[in-house]
Amino acid sequence: MRPQVQALRERPHAKVLIIGGGINGVGTFRDLALQGVDVALVERGDYCQGASGASSHMIHGGIRYLENGEFRLVKESVVERNRLLKIAPHYVKPLQTTIPIFSTFSGILAAPVRFLTHKQGKPQERGAFLIKAGLTMYDSFSRDGGSVPRHEFKGRAKALAELPDINPGIKYAATYYDASVHNPERLTLDVLQDGEKAGLVDGTANARATNYLSVTSIQDDGVVLTDQLTGESFTFTADVIVNTTGAWVDETNTAMGALTKFMGGTKGSHIVLDHPELLAACRGREIFFEHTDGRIVLIYPMGDRVLVGTTDIDADMSQDAVCTDAEIDYFFDLVGHVFPNIVVTRDEIVYSFSGVRPLPRHDETAPGFVSRDYRIERADRIIAGATVPVLSLVGGKWTTFRALAEHMSNDVLAILGVERKTSTAKLPIGGGANFPVDGAGVEAWIAAHVSEHIDAARAGVLLTRYGTRAETVLAYLAAGEDETFDSTHELSKREVAFMVENEQIGHLIDVLIRRTSLAFRGLVTSELLAETAAALAQPLGWSAAKIAEEISHTQNILARFHGVQVQSLIA
Repeated sequence: MRPQVQALRERPHAKVLIIGGGINGVGTFRDLALQGVDVALVERGDYCQGASGASSHMIHGGIRYLENGEFRLVKESVVERNRLLKIAPHYVKPLQTTIPIFSTFSGILAAPVRFLTHKQGKPQERGAFLIKAGLTMYDSFSRDGGSVPRHEFKGRAKALAELPDINPGIKYAATYYDASVHNPERLTLDVLQDGEKAGLVDGTANARATNYLSVTSIQDDGVVLTDQLTGESFTFTADVIVNTTGAWVDETNTAMGALTKFMGGTKGSHIVLDHPELLAACRGREIFFEHTDGRIVLIYPMGDRVLVGTTDIDADMSQDAVCTDAEIDYFFDLVGHVFPNIVVTRDEIVYSFSGVRPLPRHDETAPGFVSRDYRIERADRIIAGATVPVLSLVGGKWTTFRALAEHMSNDVLAILGVERKTSTAKLPIGGGANFPVDGAGVEAWIAAHVSEHIDAARAGVLLTRYGTRAETVLAYLAAGEDETFDSTHELSKREVAFMVENEQIGHLIDVLIRRTSLAFRGLVTSELLAETAAALAQPLGWSAAKIAEEISHTQNILARFHGVQVQSLIA
């Protein structure tokens, strides 16, 4: 039995049980642990496997939410963006963003109607006047503690000089800054591990978390938790239950015997391109714009890849979320709209992904106008003879996870009658502590950690992957014999063992998608699968048959959900 599951089974009660290991559940876990609360978290898949791992990799204020009148959300988002740039600088970076603008006054008459009614109406692009007004208001929210420059407007000539490949039909270009999160999965792990560390008091773990453990039903003696890796089940009780399962909040409540209809998520898909010409055309900045159908979309350089997204389609929760051919055609069309001389084909797609946004039920409201704000619903349940408050999170977005977690924790603390001990507003997250402040600092850190067995490239990969927690990884690597993979210099046998010991690996796919960015960048080969599975086999006790099963499982997941057919590099 996995030690994390064993820890829950041996002590099957906590003050708070959090169901759902996306960023909002994990953020709440960390916050409560820091208040000294005995808290447990369970996730039916891997951490950050659902919507949290299918985001546009942006930490942003949400300028377009101004049109919905969501001023509170935009202000909170901008404040939280600025905070994350400071407390999680290893993963959250400033992102220069340019909006190509094709008209001056378009949308002025339609905007008040959209604002008042939240109805899309006939698609009509926003012109320079509206965008200027929005960006001016957006900047005002950064007045206190601003971490990024204010916006700039440029006319056609200057815009084309900066972005020569962009559509020559533009009239203006507005440039502002938001932020990116290049590895949301690892940021989620950092938040989780901060919570586990905070909950370790005198050798007792008061903050316990495990993945691949699902709530499957409710019985007289408690909530039934089932290990998704072994099939074993046991019951668990808590004084308060927090449901942060995103788009599956209603399904989770149903499993606990309560019928709710809070959710109405929309599907968002993305593709990742290996396209040097498009990458160069972006000039290092995100192109964020309104497509001809009124949908806000983006073209976003990430390292040597380009992310293109996103759609906003009402989700059918009975179907798996996958990027469809129609969505891919849509992405190609939007690239052509902004860069008319750049051709993109399916051969350049190295990865695709799709997720369901945890939006509230919206009935007649168009998907693009559904609120991105969040609310917390409370319902009491009788569980194991006791009245147990169940708090369900409806909505929520990546940028505001820290503030949302603080809000949720305050509600829980009020129920428990416990005073808050500390705020997370200025608390560094994981490997963000003492992270180098600039490029020169990064180079100095790398140089200081080069050794006989670790070259500069490998040290740089580890710093990018773990932040300053890379020092712990480097010490682990140095404590035993290690061997870098033949299929990639970015991974080694002993690092995989470190992941098993410290990061709750359940499947081979976890390493490739959520502990590294190898799948995202289209770098998974049959050789890499074989080497990674072999490295996992010893610490996880896998047989030859289990290795083969995991490789097959990974190939199926990559093909079905991410459009990746694994190839061999060996002729």
